[in-house]
Amino acid sequence: MQANGLDERTNLLVEEYSTSGRLDNITQVMSIHTQYLESFLRSQFYMLRMDGPLPLPYRHYIAIMAAARHQCSYLINMHVDEFLKTGGIAEWLNGLEYIPQRLKNLNEINKLLAHRPWLITKEHIQKLVKTGENNWSLPELVHAVVLLAHYHALASFVFGSGINPERDPDTSNGVRLIAVNNFCVCDLANDNNIENASLTSSNFG
Repeated sequence: MQANGLDERTNLLVEEYSTSGRLDNITQVMSIHTQYLESFLRSQFYMLRMDGPLPLPYRHYIAIMAAARHQCSYLINMHVDEFLKTGGIAEWLNGLEYIPQRLKNLNEINKLLAHRPWLITKEHIQKLVKTGENNWSLPELVHAVVLLAHYHALASFVFGSGINPERDPDTSNGVRLIAVNNFCVCDLANDNNIENASLTSSNFG
């Protein structure tokens, strides 16, 4: 049984590496629980890579918005990379005022889902799908809300498991953090006060 478990784990890790070109620390930690990892990787693949109502850059930006609510720099860094690789507009990373209005409209439901989900009402949904230039279709909104909820939960897993950023051989200390206009990476897709934020060692643990 142990040998079979190891083989299954190895196959999953090889498959993930061939799909994404890397084995991030979340995958490595989660590989201790092979069945859970399999479900997790399949879910992430559907949400982020398969055909769906949302363009790929939107998916990664929404992941950044969700992780930013919890100031999870690990997930933010990961999805800033993916956002740019899938054709995302770098200017959007300057803050919410630089993004399309329809993405900006997700900010309220993002806050509620992250901190007080019991306050969400049908009016919040109706407001987002109302007829207009910046409205969301119902399939788009379902996809967006699933992404938000998934990355809120995943941020908790990252913090609870003590997952650290991947080592990067191209930097002096081995850890790469993404800096955009000297703002804290946690504020890139958030409406936090970013006037004095920076990636200095004194305020970025």
